[in-house]
Amino acid sequence: MQYNPKRVPPHIGYYLAGFADGEGSFNIIFGKRDDYTNQWKISPSFNVSQKDPVILSLFKKHLKCGTMRQRQDGVWYYEVNNLKSICENVIPFFEYFGFLSSKKKNDFSKFKKIVYLIREGKHLTEEGIKEIISIRNKMHNGGKRNYSEEEILKEI
Repeated sequence: MQYNPKRVPPHIGYYLAGFADGEGSFNIIFGKRDDYTNQWKISPSFNVSQKDPVILSLFKKHLKCGTMRQRQDGVWYYEVNNLKSICENVIPFFEYFGFLSSKKKNDFSKFKKIVYLIREGKHLTEEGIKEIISIRNKMHNGGKRNYSEEEILKEI
């Protein structure tokens, strides 16, 4: 059965969207891979972390995807990094329930653009990787990155 965010009780959906507005993160992760043609695995990810797993279990239950785990420091972590689940569950959920903050709206919009580029296979080309980097650089006010734009471009 196809995921439908309209089946999520509105009070839960809006609560989770509000929670993600403050605590959630949409990321594009570049991982170095020697077994990949262009040496980079580009993965979209949505995550939320909290000390109390109750709210995170609501995300898992109502988004119908993702994994939960506890880190060594006792913090719980909910993450969706499967492209199909992001396209079919995460994006429709947040399109339906939305965000109030302009920052999260902007990051989510850029995240969606990158996800759709990946889904179209653009991440497998040099031009596509450059476009993804350009969009990603505008997320999270630049944010902390494992690999700089220069490091990535040098290796493609």
